[in-house]
Amino acid sequence: MPFRPRARSGRPPTVLASLLALSFALPSTAHAKAPEFTQQVLFRADQETGYACFRIPALVRTTDGTLLAFAEGRVRNCGDAADIDIVLKRSTDGGRTWGPLRVVNDGGGDTHGNPAPVVDRATGRVLLVETYNTGRADDAGCAVPCDRAPHLQYSDDDGLTWSEPRDLSAEIRPAGWNSWYATGPVHGAQLTAGAHAGRLVLGVNAESWDGGRVTANHAALVVSDDGGDHWRIGATDTWPVAGDGTFRQKPSEVTLAELADGTLLVSGREEDGTDLGHRTQTVSRDGGDSFAAPFAAVPDLYTPQVQGALLRLGDRVLLSAPADPDRRRTMAIRSSWDSGATWDSVDRATVVTRDWSGYSDMAALDGTTVGLLYEGGTADARDEIRFARFGADWLRARRGADPTTPDLAPGTRPAAVLGGAATTADGAVGGAVAFDGTDDEVRLPYREGLRLGDGDFTVSLWFRYTAKTGEQPLLWMGGIGTKQPQVWLRAEPAQDRVTGLMTAREGAAAPRSAYVRATGAHNDGRWHRLVLRRGGGRLTLFLDGKKTEAAHVPGSVSRDSAFGVHVGARMDGRARLTGALDDVRVWRRALSDGEVGAAQPPAGDSVLRLPLDRVDAP
Repeated sequence: MPFRPRARSGRPPTVLASLLALSFALPSTAHAKAPEFTQQVLFRADQETGYACFRIPALVRTTDGTLLAFAEGRVRNCGDAADIDIVLKRSTDGGRTWGPLRVVNDGGGDTHGNPAPVVDRATGRVLLVETYNTGRADDAGCAVPCDRAPHLQYSDDDGLTWSEPRDLSAEIRPAGWNSWYATGPVHGAQLTAGAHAGRLVLGVNAESWDGGRVTANHAALVVSDDGGDHWRIGATDTWPVAGDGTFRQKPSEVTLAELADGTLLVSGREEDGTDLGHRTQTVSRDGGDSFAAPFAAVPDLYTPQVQGALLRLGDRVLLSAPADPDRRRTMAIRSSWDSGATWDSVDRATVVTRDWSGYSDMAALDGTTVGLLYEGGTADARDEIRFARFGADWLRARRGADPTTPDLAPGTRPAAVLGGAATTADGAVGGAVAFDGTDDEVRLPYREGLRLGDGDFTVSLWFRYTAKTGEQPLLWMGGIGTKQPQVWLRAEPAQDRVTGLMTAREGAAAPRSAYVRATGAHNDGRWHRLVLRRGGGRLTLFLDGKKTEAAHVPGSVSRDSAFGVHVGARMDGRARLTGALDDVRVWRRALSDGEVGAAQPPAGDSVLRLPLDRVDAP
């Protein structure tokens, strides 16, 4: 299929705007060259003719070094199931400059999208797997079940021309995967090691429908051992959907990277499953034929519900994804130094932008340089698709251990002390930790015992502050936003109150929140005792012994969300305490009024106990 410019009647041509180029670098010195970071806009509706929106980026580098940047060109609107083409831009100089927009696959009124490219290094052929469904005239999603079908195109001239698409349904869409089907959308891999060297591997996900409802979620790898001429389903992980619509996991939008030993690390978006976490992952040790274990959610890897991309670069594995656990913003690169077993926390990530940001893909331009193609915008993550080019030396270096403070609850590890938070001798109970309101916080390492679930609980702490404005977070447990289960305590001086809140989710029902507030900001610089209790169908706040109550909401306060426990900071870091905290404790039961009022709270059965009377050097 040769290149042809796209023109649509009813849309006047627009003059191509010059590409936005941004450059960020560390300050240079006389002895060292500043690390390179450059960025430009590749796809934006007001820079092209015939499109209302561009979404769903994918990126590969060919054997000749050409970069191919794919996207969905959405004609009518930004919806997922209308008239959508697959479009492309090419760069022959490592992403410094780009050619004009090319249409690879014309939707013709239907949806042709979810580009998933992979390069056969033996032949140089670029293969593009994609998904079709009948298009809509509005911006609503595809009806359930959706008539989704995988197709394949290829190019033998570095993306200049493309073959006619062929339907792959008979090969990689089993009959039972009849509700939803999606390829990628992200680059695949060609294996370089082991018995299956040369094999092409891509990720797909699907759902099953029994005539009345969705009954199962599937995540799978599809493989080809003959350069893309034939494909088959390989590793598959299936999660049943209960009659009430609940399920543990829904791994989707699967991305993968080959590790140094030939193992495939496979990561996916996790959405609305009862397991904790918005990212889920597993590995394949047999070239994609099977998964070594079912997908497992990664609770404290903070992302919103969104697609992301993996890339191995030297001795680290990179993950590109937004870092705000509530909304699609703050595109960041996280690193794993142990082949995906653990991931750097947000405070160790390299931030690409704090703008709104969404889907992304990465490609290695050489051994030390990375190309990142991602959705971003100042008003909406769907405003444009940007290309960033950076070297490995621009990424944040591996950081050593943080200072810690002891957690005296049974079976715990110390909590990390971030930002330079330090002790003060005049605590409410011995010493305390002071927070500067800028970057200080105490973060608990994730463990199962911190999940409070659907049972009773009690949270207790001492606080002191003088701020007259701003949100003053005291303790945060769980997710964030209006739709994620969570528990938190904070002072709100501008509103002259102190608030405790819980958001819970029960079954397939939408999350619901309950809150209780004490009058008075209590920002007098003195120590105040604050207790939040769930028990007996009530949510109760005790502030210096004065009780305020409200009805609680049933359900779990710790499921289907990215999960963190932060002292002195919101989970997303967008508000921090200017003040001090002491003796933070959590029990997985409702303390009695007598226990709450006792001079010495019970110590033996707490699941979190931070005296905060010392900070230990790493």
